[in-house]
Amino acid sequence: MGMNASSGSLVDRMMRAARLDIAVYEELEHDTTATSQAAMAVGIVAVSGAVGSALGSILFGAGVGVAVFQLIAGIIGAYLGWVIWAYLTYFIGTSLFGGTATPGEMLRTLGFAQSPGILNILGFIPCLGAILALVVAIWSLVCGVVAIRQALDFDTGKAIATAVIAFIPAFIISLVLIGIPTALLAGASGR
Repeated sequence: MGMNASSGSLVDRMMRAARLDIAVYEELEHDTTATSQAAMAVGIVAVSGAVGSALGSILFGAGVGVAVFQLIAGIIGAYLGWVIWAYLTYFIGTSLFGGTATPGEMLRTLGFAQSPGILNILGFIPCLGAILALVVAIWSLVCGVVAIRQALDFDTGKAIATAVIAFIPAFIISLVLIGIPTALLAGASGR
C-alpha cells in the first residue's frame, strides 16, 4: 500500500537521506508515489554536479562548447547511472543474497541516496573541488549502502557486497555510454 507523497517534502527527504536517517529510507521504500520525487532528487543532484563541472571547464579554458556538453552528458549520465545502479542492485540483492524488494523500491531509495551530490556544485573551486568530490563520493556510497540495506531488508554486510558487486558492471556500462563519448568529444575539441 502506497503512502501519500506529501508525507515528506523533496528537500526534507533529501536532507534526511543525506543525514543517513534510516526512517526516511524506510518511508521511501514503502511510498510507491515517491518515484517521481526520487527522479527530481537525482535531477537536482545531476544539475548541481554538471554546473560545477561546467564552471570548472570554463574557468580552466575548456570553452563553452565543452561545458555545454558536460552539462548535458552529466545530466543524462546521472539518470542512466541511477537506473542502472537500481536495477543491478535489485537483481544482485534479490537473486544472490535473498533480499526482498521491487525495482521501484530500489529506484526510490537509491535516488535519494545521491543527495550529498548536491555539494558537487562547488566542484569548480580549485583544490577544494577535488577534496569535496571525494568526500561526496564516499558519503553518497555510505547513503547507497543504507538505501540498499533498507530496501532489500537485509544486513549491512549483504548491502556492502551488493553495492560492490553491482558497482563493477554499473561502472563499465556508464563508462561506455558516457565516459568514452565525453573523452572523444574533449579530444576532438583539442582540450
